[in-house]
Amino acid sequence: MKRESDRKIILSDGQTFAGYAFGAEKDAILEIVFNTAMAGYQEILSDPSYTDQAVVMTYPLIGNYGMAAEDYESDAPSVGALIVREYNDRPSHYRSVETLGDVMRRFDIAGVAGVDTRRLNRSIRDHGSRLALLTAAGTPVEEGLVRIAAFAPPKDAVARVSCKAAYQAGGPAARYHVAAVDCGMKKNILRSLVGRDCRVTVVPWNTGAEEILAMKPDGVFLSNGPGDPTDVPETVNTVRSLLGKVPMFGICLGHQILSLAYGAKTYKLKFGHRGGNHPVKNLRTGKIEITSQNHSYAVDADSLSGTPLSVTHINLLDGTVEGVACERDRAMGVQYHPESAPGPQDSAYLFDDFIRLMKEGN
Repeated sequence: MKRESDRKIILSDGQTFAGYAFGAEKDAILEIVFNTAMAGYQEILSDPSYTDQAVVMTYPLIGNYGMAAEDYESDAPSVGALIVREYNDRPSHYRSVETLGDVMRRFDIAGVAGVDTRRLNRSIRDHGSRLALLTAAGTPVEEGLVRIAAFAPPKDAVARVSCKAAYQAGGPAARYHVAAVDCGMKKNILRSLVGRDCRVTVVPWNTGAEEILAMKPDGVFLSNGPGDPTDVPETVNTVRSLLGKVPMFGICLGHQILSLAYGAKTYKLKFGHRGGNHPVKNLRTGKIEITSQNHSYAVDADSLSGTPLSVTHINLLDGTVEGVACERDRAMGVQYHPESAPGPQDSAYLFDDFIRLMKEGN
């Protein structure tokens, strides 16, 4: 029997979508985006890069394999909301220890199911990401639009999801010491570095260059994270002060921050790149990688002119910059996620490239 709608999504242009609540039942104004991945809703839920966003899943069935204790990308999921076509509250998987809805209630994450996600995703694709109000079914559209118009999107997402104090990962006998600037780092990045004989000192997003250099790292890693890279000028300035002094590797937001530090510019994409099936061309090898992506912003290719950065990877769907490097400074960044889990593993070699840069620097 079809459940009666008790929730409503009001977009900033007045479009509405009906559904019913799962997870936390609360009102929220969020940026609405979509993700095309067919699996990995737990990793999406716990990826700090989705802070303040309502993620619409294009795959229609969500929740069917539950939540595994080992698969979180952060300890405190901060995604704004999940919007799905069909939510399954009776998962069937031997690793499942909890339902998706229970986790969302525990972390106060809103959910709306029963939504016509095909129509909603087409709207996002055609008109772009925009603000949306998740509210009760009886909320008048006019009231919702007034609330959206009065809303000022927060710019402190990185500060909210970054660690508050430095901590260590990996053993003291590891060959390489990496200082990782946490702007909302996923756990699988740590696993990827530790698994390559690295001891990682994770530091908060606003840690200064002098403090990082005092740790005598073999390399500096710049993590993924939420929001606009121009909202964290402190991190950009830190990276600018580190250029040429230590090998660096940035992923997603870290790639954008690295590019800004060199004098390039970034811009917001119409609806972003989110999913596990994006083709990227490696310009150095000519090979095509199938990649996992999650970002709203991109590096402006024209703005790289006059900087020492060269483009190393491009997105074959829209030609956007997916990778940059400065050989002189042993610095590199990629817009996509070589640590993706679950997801394609074509790009795992990038961590090996970072190890090579640190080896050459020793």
